[in-house]
Amino acid sequence: MSQITVKVVRKAQEAEDIVSLELASVDGKPLPAFSAGAHIDLHIRDGLIRQYSLLNDSTEQTRYVIGVLRDPDSRGGSVAVHDDINEGDVVQISEPRNHFELVPAPHSLLLAGGIGVTPILCMARRLSHTQGSFEMHYCARSPSRMAFHDEIKNANFADRAHFHFDDGDASQKLDLPAVLASAPAGSHIYVCGPTGFIDYVVQSAKQAGWSSDRVHFEYFGAAEIDTSGDSGFQVKVASTGAVYDVPADKRITEVLDEAGVFVPVSCEEGVCGTCLVRVLEGTPEHRDLYLTDAEHEANDQFTPCCSRSKSPMLVLDL
Repeated sequence: MSQITVKVVRKAQEAEDIVSLELASVDGKPLPAFSAGAHIDLHIRDGLIRQYSLLNDSTEQTRYVIGVLRDPDSRGGSVAVHDDINEGDVVQISEPRNHFELVPAPHSLLLAGGIGVTPILCMARRLSHTQGSFEMHYCARSPSRMAFHDEIKNANFADRAHFHFDDGDASQKLDLPAVLASAPAGSHIYVCGPTGFIDYVVQSAKQAGWSSDRVHFEYFGAAEIDTSGDSGFQVKVASTGAVYDVPADKRITEVLDEAGVFVPVSCEEGVCGTCLVRVLEGTPEHRDLYLTDAEHEANDQFTPCCSRSKSPMLVLDL
């Protein structure tokens, strides 16, 4: 995938532990168009790439704006953005990609948890611009951690935005069952945020009778997986016939990289889909958050950055 060189024209503290970066092309040319829900890869330094959703108006082509939470459990990405990237720096990014697109619906219910507000805010801007019917619910631990609060409060869709805080009184908290029950027929849900928040919304919608095709979500990071029971297996590269042993303590992508077999990798958590590979034979053990349940059941593709194998060998379309 081609890279774009951009300059950090603005860095701002948006809330406790959250900064925004405004990125613009270094040559003044328009940036590639994007749609609401899209994200970019940010090349923070050699070997360190992270995905961040675009939060600005999707009609803009002069800039991209991202929001980054300083994660205490960071593997280096968010801390480096906060501490090492500054206004005036030149960085590399990917073209925007979108796995979290808006679909036509009579009404859209936008639900954001914490830094998950970034794609949700972009969606609210788009729906407001197209005069789509929607409401937005934004949840955070406290007002001090609510990035873009004032921006949303002053937006032309402010009357459709609702704020909820964990440390507020009971009336301030999100009453999700009531929100789901009051949604117009045919509504679609879009939810982004911490894994627990997304799981709560998805399960609540399922229990309330919402079909899965009307519930859309995007994870920012994968949950911890117990790897103590992992065992070894083999992978075969279909184009060469070469077979490689994957021990219990190594990822498939690690083994292939050491053997000189290139597989593009970005998040390394099964969230972004960059490394997606077709499976020609064998049964993967899916550990990603990118593919749908139906795609998991098909077993014809998987994310080798985190997934493993249920069968002794996987034959990969490489």
